[in-house]
Amino acid sequence: MTTNPDEPQSPPRRRAPAGAAVLRQEVTEAIRAAVFEELAAVGYARMSIEGIARRAGVGKTAVYRRWRSKLHLVLDIVSALAVQGLPVPDTGTLEGDLRLLYEVTSRALRHPVASQVIPDLQAEAARNPEIAEALQKALREGQEGVASKILAAADRRGELRDDFDEDLALDLISGPLYWRSVVIRDRKLPKGYLAALTRSTAAALKAL
Repeated sequence: MTTNPDEPQSPPRRRAPAGAAVLRQEVTEAIRAAVFEELAAVGYARMSIEGIARRAGVGKTAVYRRWRSKLHLVLDIVSALAVQGLPVPDTGTLEGDLRLLYEVTSRALRHPVASQVIPDLQAEAARNPEIAEALQKALREGQEGVASKILAAADRRGELRDDFDEDLALDLISGPLYWRSVVIRDRKLPKGYLAALTRSTAAALKAL
């Protein structure tokens, strides 16, 4: 079949990338999981791309195709936590929302991996401004983002004073459980602790 050189020609089809050009999602997720496990096992300072790749069951090149260094890998993982965030409770009352938030947060903070990774990253943040910024962003946008929405809902329902101090309210919501689970690292909370914390925090917020 001949073609007329004066007629416009269709552009050639581009072939979809294959093989090494494709970043398979399951490999990416395996690497992400390996990072958390490696951080929990050896800490950031001793963590290596080789160790991550070995734990993920992939070659080093699979890691380097996605992240150019272990710093960028950890920054990406930590920043992703802020995007995922925590579910926003919607029980219809301030006390109910706080209790649900505390239950979810408590389980997350006392998870064996999280209980190792978070303190280690905090220590590293004192030496590395980039990690400090990423960690602050993840914690603030995750925990405080949900707490802000709880306060906004309580304010709409008339459960708070009109002039309540939002910054202090956020500290009251997030501080005690974080102190107990991350700083003191109490693996098992006392019986009735979350219920008592919920009642006390709700009362304090209404008194602001």
